[in-house]
Amino acid sequence: MTGTLESRLRQGPALGPVPADLDSRVARAAAIGDVLDVAWATFDSPVGPLVLAATEAGLVLVSYDDPDAALALLARMVSPRILEARARLDPARRQLDEYFSGGRQRFDVAVDRQLSRGFRREVLDELVQVPFGQVVSYGELAKRAGRPRAVRAVGTTMATNPLAIIQPCHRVLRTGGALGNYGGGVDAKRWLLRHEGVPVD
Repeated sequence: MTGTLESRLRQGPALGPVPADLDSRVARAAAIGDVLDVAWATFDSPVGPLVLAATEAGLVLVSYDDPDAALALLARMVSPRILEARARLDPARRQLDEYFSGGRQRFDVAVDRQLSRGFRREVLDELVQVPFGQVVSYGELAKRAGRPRAVRAVGTTMATNPLAIIQPCHRVLRTGGALGNYGGGVDAKRWLLRHEGVPVD
């Protein structure tokens, strides 16, 4: 159930009914007291609901996973001090809105890339250079990252991309132009490519 991790963070003796505005009050208090490491919010997009999360450094997660799975990942890999705080995600939500409405082709929101390391980080460094409306094959991306034989590793990197859409793994196709897999599903990948003007079957 959404909010399970947050409720654990706030667990304590039962003191009566929980105020309806508790989440926003806790988030404000956490920010003031410098105890909030990760803020998160949901975002309803044309390709399905997304979970967004940010640290002080920037956007750390854009995920198609359900909120509980996304929060569990963040608690394990970043910090268990997580709260829903939509205001901190406003810049990312605004840029995503602009992208989906056709008014933005490149993201310039601050990002925190701590969930990507080593070769995966190098691949994602190359991925973000693939422009709006263009595509690249897994093999070509492996070459650009300096390891032309690491096609399978590139595929794994795309599958575990922590910043979907922002780091545009939907622009990576199989050799020959087949769509391949995608974390949000093939229909979402097809929609994103068509949205960017890429002809797909």
